[in-house]
Amino acid sequence: MSSPEKNGSRLKRTADRLFAPLLAGATFRSRLIASLGILLCVVVTGMVSAWLYDHTTHYVFLIAPVGASAVLLFIVPTSPMAQPWAIIGGNTISALIGVIVYQLVKEPFLAAGLAVSLSVLAMSLARAMHPPGGAIALTAVIGGHTVTEAGFLFPFTPVALDSAIVVLFGIVFHRLLRRPYPHTIPVINPHQTQDTPTQMRGGPTSADIDAALSEMQESFDISREDLEVLLRQIEMQSVMRNNAAGKAGPDCASIMSRHVVSVKADDTDDYARSLLLRHNIRSLPVVDDRNVLLGTVGLRELLKGKGVVATLMTSPPVAQPQDTALSLLPVLTNGRSHAVIIVDKDHHVQGLISQTDLLAALARLVQPDMPVKSSG
Repeated sequence: MSSPEKNGSRLKRTADRLFAPLLAGATFRSRLIASLGILLCVVVTGMVSAWLYDHTTHYVFLIAPVGASAVLLFIVPTSPMAQPWAIIGGNTISALIGVIVYQLVKEPFLAAGLAVSLSVLAMSLARAMHPPGGAIALTAVIGGHTVTEAGFLFPFTPVALDSAIVVLFGIVFHRLLRRPYPHTIPVINPHQTQDTPTQMRGGPTSADIDAALSEMQESFDISREDLEVLLRQIEMQSVMRNNAAGKAGPDCASIMSRHVVSVKADDTDDYARSLLLRHNIRSLPVVDDRNVLLGTVGLRELLKGKGVVATLMTSPPVAQPQDTALSLLPVLTNGRSHAVIIVDKDHHVQGLISQTDLLAALARLVQPDMPVKSSG
């Protein structure tokens, strides 16, 4: 039966996964400024559109997806889907597709599905992918008498007009805050040439990035060029950190696993075995209530007997966070040790370095010409 302590830890991990920030670099201040920008953008767009259309008309002058476009423009202004052509082109093309589908397909449910799906296809071909465009295509089909009566005028007024106002407001707002928009790829070479900076050569190449994206078969809300710049900047920061430490390679703190799965001395062998199998690991640190290392237990020890962990554990190899990771090579290649426990000066567990962790660190240092592909 699970203890309250273990249940509480499991609930905390679940909450951390559910409520973790979705966007890298997000801060409360940036979100507050973005919210102010969205407020002003929607108000200004509505006022300008209403003024252009004349206050007395009943014609729709502000469409709901404009709010979604504003969210993208102010929350993730570097996203490919938040750039001017994506907003104006994506919304206008989608509205045009929606009107055409409405004119040709009389079955409302089929028309709704076709409008959204075909708008996504059209935006992809036009390199103007913009999620609110799908909502605009749907609006063109089910938006009611005022929208459908406008016919082929709808994609241009209000859709294109509202989108253009949103983009213009976004440009002015970001410029006033000295933020670049539309987004451009930052120049990372001080000589303004196509070569990567000298200190960053030998890291991930464009071919590596293309191969990784192809292997993952996923779409990411970041341009391939931005991704390359980001990876190279990460590579530079890593090199600078290790050079500043005066080390030939990374220290243990840089490569160790920090979320260490551990057991207590009074836990049963069945519980320890279940953790090893659930997390697909070879050994578990044994700690006391203060997270002080007492020993280690693995499948080898669990096969030798039954009982509480305290009667089965052995003395593990240890190292400290500031030690050079390469110094662990003799220990992790002796055929007996699968992991080294990283502890502080008081023997509190700080992390763990497995054979896999060290192999990955060595691969980073060696920089092989041939990429190593996983076999499964």
